[in-house]
Amino acid sequence: MDKSASHLASTRPVTETLLELDGVETYYGPLRALSDVSLTVAEGTVTVILGSNGAGKSTLLGTIMGVLDGQPRRGTITFRGQRIDGMATEKIVRAGISYVPEGRRVFPQLTVGENLKVGAYTVRDRRSTRRTLERVREYFPVLTDRQNQPAGTLSGGEQQMLAIGRALMNEPELLLLDEPSLGLAPLLVGQVFDIISQICDEGVTVLLVEQNARMALKVADYGVVLEGGELVVSGTAAELVDNDEVEELYMGAASTTSEQSVASDTSEE
Repeated sequence: MDKSASHLASTRPVTETLLELDGVETYYGPLRALSDVSLTVAEGTVTVILGSNGAGKSTLLGTIMGVLDGQPRRGTITFRGQRIDGMATEKIVRAGISYVPEGRRVFPQLTVGENLKVGAYTVRDRRSTRRTLERVREYFPVLTDRQNQPAGTLSGGEQQMLAIGRALMNEPELLLLDEPSLGLAPLLVGQVFDIISQICDEGVTVLLVEQNARMALKVADYGVVLEGGELVVSGTAAELVDNDEVEELYMGAASTTSEQSVASDTSEE
């Protein structure tokens, strides 16, 4: 059993609300992608968003980050009590939220070190940036070894580590992760989730979209399930693990995802 299996909801205290969505609705043209979604994310916790493909998981993260023009069309999003719905993405980043989208999206022509430097563009305190860089290197030692290497030449697992490290360079209070295990071999999946748990234990709140439900619920404190753009189940991680419907629909995805990951990432490692 990997170390992340020991991190369950009971290990972290309940704290104040950091992020709150109330009645959020997002549209793609006339099509409603999110319908009356309300949820809270407690400070110092990991919350996982589960759901099938097309359920609205990535749309939810994109709506929070303000990367979808004119969205949400209805509802409110507050971060530390401040409305951020309708706010420009750059201002949301400066407010303390970082986002790692699906597919890593590192800058392939820049070196690893340059990618990390870009992540700190909103931070003016150089000493603070140096401290954060050292912490990122502790999380991902391979990035030190690859610091002068173009990011596009890294393996899939290394690029995922770089994408997370770059997001942390902004010194966020809230980290949004979209499918961090996608395309990774099982050994790397375990390492990434260990680091996600450690990041949260060290003070960064995490909101996570993940197909590998079994692994995600090992590190999560809370979870929600989206179906057809609607929030249909919510509770602690332990409650979702014990939910027969969640077990039937999503727990089997872990083995399938792992098998697909081997084929995707083995050639890159």
